[in-house]
Amino acid sequence: MKKTIAISAMLFSLSTAPHAIAADDMAVAKDYMPTLITATPFEGRQLAIKLARKSIGTMQSNGEVKHKLRPIYSEDAGMLLEAAEVIALEFQTIAAANNYWRK
Repeated sequence: MKKTIAISAMLFSLSTAPHAIAADDMAVAKDYMPTLITATPFEGRQLAIKLARKSIGTMQSNGEVKHKLRPIYSEDAGMLLEAAEVIALEFQTIAAANNYWRK
């Protein structure tokens, strides 16, 4: 629990740090998500994973720091479950945008 709080606080401070991506930078960033519409739920899940990874990359653009933190969260089942929850929330949004793939 203490690790989770510490990592969450660290990620928040990194997302608000001066090196965080500014709005101007985001305008010129590659549009890796032109649409939430996907052909299948599997494609939707893949997009959800990509969005979660891109969010972390946006909040913490320093690769050295990301690699330093990886051993901490990779061996913490609670933190991995929290990461899965982020993906699930992204997938929920994508599923709704796709009308839950109803035809």
